Amino acid sequence: MDHVVYVDAKAKAKDLEEILTGKRTMIIRGATGRKLPYGRVHANDVLYLIRNNGEGLIRGKCTVTQVINSEKMTKEISEQLVLENQTKLNLTEKQFKRWAGKRYLVLITVKDVQEVDPFSIDRSAYGNMDDWLPVENIEQFKH
Repeated sequence: MDHVVYVDAKAKAKDLEEILTGKRTMIIRGATGRKLPYGRVHANDVLYLIRNNGEGLIRGKCTVTQVINSEKMTKEISEQLVLENQTKLNLTEKQFKRWAGKRYLVLITVKDVQEVDPFSIDRSAYGNMDDWLPVENIEQFKH
């Protein structure tokens, strides 16, 4: 399964660059409920990385090696889980505050990270724009 993953372009530490250089080997998502990608991403899935700055270009890809879908957690346990994985996540203070404390977290470890020749995708099938799009096969969405 292929996924299009939006990464923070505004953060002081540029997410895409950190993933591409190996400074960040884990991607995090979280919410008060079980929302994407909870339960939908698995080992060997391929993530296509795109900045959330409106340019609309896929710039990198990587392979999922491990996924942790948390059970419902207290704020304290959630913060502890993020802290335990901070060396892989390499979150800024602002990003830490955004994710730590969420009831449900998804921690995704990645490998085989590579830059790709930038390409755009057709997002018209996704009316509700989220930061995670399970696209099944990226080739069907290439422009």
